[in-house]
Amino acid sequence: MKPNVKRIAALHDLSGFGRASLTVIIPTLSAMGYQVCPAPTAVLSTHSGGFSDYSFTDLTDSLPSFFAHWKKLKLDFDCIYSGFLGSPKQALIVSDMIDTFRTSKTLVVVDPVMGDYGKLYNSITPQMIPSMQKLLKKADIIVPNYTESALLLDEDPDIMITMPQLKERLKFLSNLGPATVVITGVENEKNQIFTAAYQRDCDVCWKVSYKHLPANYPGTGDVFASVMIGCLLEGESLPVSIDRGAHFISQCINASRGYDYPVRDGILLERELYLLREPWPISGYEEF
Repeated sequence: MKPNVKRIAALHDLSGFGRASLTVIIPTLSAMGYQVCPAPTAVLSTHSGGFSDYSFTDLTDSLPSFFAHWKKLKLDFDCIYSGFLGSPKQALIVSDMIDTFRTSKTLVVVDPVMGDYGKLYNSITPQMIPSMQKLLKKADIIVPNYTESALLLDEDPDIMITMPQLKERLKFLSNLGPATVVITGVENEKNQIFTAAYQRDCDVCWKVSYKHLPANYPGTGDVFASVMIGCLLEGESLPVSIDRGAHFISQCINASRGYDYPVRDGILLERELYLLREPWPISGYEEF
């Protein structure tokens, strides 16, 4: 009898120190009962958020043989989840990987990691935007933050948009390929922070609001997407999945703020993982 454990291919960078990308994705999804198969796109001594002089090893040239071995082993995945890609070449490699391993049961999630707070990350060039736009065509779900959602549509990420405009943005992004679009870190004129989502098959927009907390920890988007993916693979609906992801992050941030340590170290995920195995009250998603 084979173990009934769903398998997720995680295509992200790996940092030796700092809770972000694979160092939070693996424990989060493992705590939810999934086998995570990491394919590092780069290896860093620390993540890039708040650290300087870190070492960076690009693994672009290693990825084709990595995936060729997986193909030889005839591995199959319930989910392919990609994140930080350092170059257009990597985006092409990941696109081919999706074509190779995708089956009728595979959920493909793309987090188009490119920037935040209105600008591109230092390691990302403008040439990455059209490559990411092409990759989105292969995704079932995309999870950009607010800045990335604007960059993908060649819009100004510094401009705050209205709710009707947000609904349009969600639908425009869906027109690029993905049936489901989830935008994190949306802020309105009342200084409220929320996550917004759109499902094309039922033409419905959802939002989950949460209290704005005065702390910006790296890696929270990776944890949110991981919890959302875990819930979806369990058979939960999209609004329930984003609700749980958003409020798990809020819980982690609240728990972390009580300690005096550098924000760049990331949330104290290890202290809160147990919550992912416990019943979770639905705290309030709504249509808009």
